[in-house]
Amino acid sequence: MSGQPYWESPVEKQIREAQERGDFDNLPGAGKPLDLSDSGDPDWWVKRFAEREKLDLGAALPGALALRKEAAGYPESLVDVRTEEQVREIIEDYNKRVLADRLRPAVGNLPPALARTLDVDEMVERWRPLRAERDKQQRVVREQREAAAAAERQTAPSWLARLLGRG
Repeated sequence: MSGQPYWESPVEKQIREAQERGDFDNLPGAGKPLDLSDSGDPDWWVKRFAEREKLDLGAALPGALALRKEAAGYPESLVDVRTEEQVREIIEDYNKRVLADRLRPAVGNLPPALARTLDVDEMVERWRPLRAERDKQQRVVREQREAAAAAERQTAPSWLARLLGRG
């Protein structure tokens, strides 16, 4: 016998063969210590999974907390909305969801967490300068593209010049 155990389980045999083939060489994290910094947290694996997969856990939050998180992003998250009317509709819909959440029965002995309603006019006022800045940036980009296209048209020979071999 050449150093092999007399009896080898099928699993041990597969592991040994994989090691001989080099299947375990150059794996990510090889030779690095394990990160055990959050080993005392019972939800460590969920948090790491969400971080690794870049998941948004906002949908897993209770209603009021999800609404609070949504409100914290206003008005910056509304920059892509084009019209004031659409911004008003979004904020009014948010306020309706806040009021509907308040009508849900409390769970347990603790007082329920509440999200506050937002002033529609205040949000529109805060949205306007952000949208104006976005429009300005888009206008500058559009003008740069148009200038580049115009410069290309001026330097490129016409189809007739290319056809006659003068371009």
